[in-house]
Amino acid sequence: MLAGERDEFTVLITRYSDPLYRHALCMTGSPDVAEDILQLSFIKAYQHLAEVRGRFDAWVFRIVANGCKDWLKNIRRSHLSYDEDDQPSSYATPEEELDRTELRSDLDVALASLPASLREAFVMKHVEGRSYEEMADLLGTTVGALKMRVHRAREALQALLEEKYA
Repeated sequence: MLAGERDEFTVLITRYSDPLYRHALCMTGSPDVAEDILQLSFIKAYQHLAEVRGRFDAWVFRIVANGCKDWLKNIRRSHLSYDEDDQPSSYATPEEELDRTELRSDLDVALASLPASLREAFVMKHVEGRSYEEMADLLGTTVGALKMRVHRAREALQALLEEKYA
């Protein structure tokens, strides 16, 4: 496809780095780990460029997704955090902001407790806003299987959060 041309590969890195990084960040909860996974994934992609069949974006997404899953298998953690964006809060009082922060923390912990396949499907659908068709294409599975994973993730999150908020 690209026959290892560095300039063309640099264009691909530039094009796909941001969405792949965001996915890795949502899956790992760590900017440093997400960056490491992304770098290792691009190195692996470059080394195996001749093996690309089909769309490059789906192929490299699978490399990053597998890197995230491997990391999750090897690291057991009790908390997953997301970097808050720099936008001002829409909550009027400090109490509302504290409630929001606590709920987000509880959601992060619940999300971290999900199996990697359910977390991945939930993140792709509800954090990244992808369609089921796009998810199926990127993950190489069926729309039905992904709908079931997202459904199971929602049920598991609901059950975990109901323990505290019911």
